[in-house]
Amino acid sequence: MAVCARLCGVGQSRRCRRRQRHNQQDQGSDSDMDEEEGERIVAQRRGGVSRANTGPPHPQSLVELPPELLVEIISLLPGTALPNVALVCKKFRQILSTETIWRRRCVEEFGMKEDLRKMDAGGVSSQELYVKHVNPRVRSGRFVKLLPDYELMDYRDVYKHLLHPYRHILGLWQPDIGPYGGLLNVVVDGLFIIGWMYLPPHDPRVEDPMRRRPLFRIHMWENKKATVECMYGHKGPHKGDIQTVKKDEFSTKCNQTDHHRMPGGRQEEFRTWLEEEWGRTLEEIFHEHMQELILMKFIYTSQYDNCLTYRRIYLPPAKPSDLLQPGLFKGTYGSHGLEIVMLSFHGTSARATKLTGDPNVPAGQLTLDVDLSRPVVLPDLEQQRKIEELSRLVLGVHKEVQREVEQQANGRPTTVNAAAEGACGGATGAEGMENDQGACSDSFEPGPSSSTSPPEAQPFVLPLGVMARNEVYPRTCRKCFYGTGLIAGHGFTSPERTPGLFVLFDEDRFGFIWLELKSFSLYSRLTDHLAHAHAPNMERFEAMLRNMQSWTS
Repeated sequence: MAVCARLCGVGQSRRCRRRQRHNQQDQGSDSDMDEEEGERIVAQRRGGVSRANTGPPHPQSLVELPPELLVEIISLLPGTALPNVALVCKKFRQILSTETIWRRRCVEEFGMKEDLRKMDAGGVSSQELYVKHVNPRVRSGRFVKLLPDYELMDYRDVYKHLLHPYRHILGLWQPDIGPYGGLLNVVVDGLFIIGWMYLPPHDPRVEDPMRRRPLFRIHMWENKKATVECMYGHKGPHKGDIQTVKKDEFSTKCNQTDHHRMPGGRQEEFRTWLEEEWGRTLEEIFHEHMQELILMKFIYTSQYDNCLTYRRIYLPPAKPSDLLQPGLFKGTYGSHGLEIVMLSFHGTSARATKLTGDPNVPAGQLTLDVDLSRPVVLPDLEQQRKIEELSRLVLGVHKEVQREVEQQANGRPTTVNAAAEGACGGATGAEGMENDQGACSDSFEPGPSSSTSPPEAQPFVLPLGVMARNEVYPRTCRKCFYGTGLIAGHGFTSPERTPGLFVLFDEDRFGFIWLELKSFSLYSRLTDHLAHAHAPNMERFEAMLRNMQSWTS
């Protein structure tokens, strides 16, 4: 009976009472309104709080939110928008003094990982460069870092006076050092922004990691001002300057070049440079031509020890169809030693552009151009050892390419692509042709996504008579393609593209056989983490490549 009474409105069911009131209002009567409803309306008229709803009122604007929620919301905004937030009201301005907001901005926008309150105790990452604040007179290597008092620092000052003003120089840059070029990586390291010059390992150890040398640093002191210091030379950090020339270009200047000089004069400077650059003394280099190249490089590059201009470079964007992950590689270049190239993919073409160069082929030039639509299937090992056999295979494809270029120049339609026929011509006998036919058809798929499993490796050996700077090269390869390499005389005179063979060993190594030079270059991936370096899109990257070639042409 109780349940029925409530359902019928006789009892205390609020839903039924609402239904009754609705019916009564339709009849023009509100006399039977229950006491609870009446109290709620009276309370609203008097500005009071209803007994049925005793919780806090809903906020009508951001200002009414609790401070901890405001901190969480504001910390999601980019640092460039926070000054405008401070102008909204006094409460927002007070909220922006919270360290959590600025620490999040420093971490998310600039990758700062160290805790400002723990740096002094734990040191920072580059131990060969820094010394701790607890004993500033102790030297570590050739460079000294006197750390400021971190207790007087906060993340807001670091963001405002260091990270934000110099954000435009973070990333990868190529110094303008004539034909030699280079690779500069500007990174955030604690309270420092450091410009590291990346140097290839000593020839011919192409598998070794890159070497780094600091060129400049920008850091904070207790006066909350950023200071630029030159790190060149052997007397520790000294005064320097950084100027923005234009978009994607800046320059550094040393204000105390006497710190670059050594007591023993130019001869001592040359011996020290030679040991750092090549890992050996001049007496250990018996090749006269190599000695001339080394001395020429020292004389040329030493002219840029007080002022340098840098132009921004990007890492190439990756696509699922790429043959392997694009990026930076170290490669052997005969008497010129190891150089850095950038491998990128453009449709059916793979291109390697020099970031460091030499007097013959300067930095910025396209050193390798590989046609991924023209695979070359290697013969058996005995045939591979013969340079004549390899030349026959590659030159056969080269003549086909030249014939197609001539037909296009004359406005005639090109014939059916004979790359597969020329590539498979290396197999001996009808049985060999039949076995290699499937491999050739698979090789036309330039991207690794064409199959779920990686292709099987095939034996590989350099032909007799081909010189290699590094005898420890891989003995198996995945695929081979026709390509051309750029060669030139001293001073980049009479440049020409000569045919060769691109050999893919694995995801991190490839090689190139220069048929005309009878030499082999081995390339190994640069595995360092490079922040703020990826191109925003392919159009920007290709525009950068065109600019690089114009810098040195």
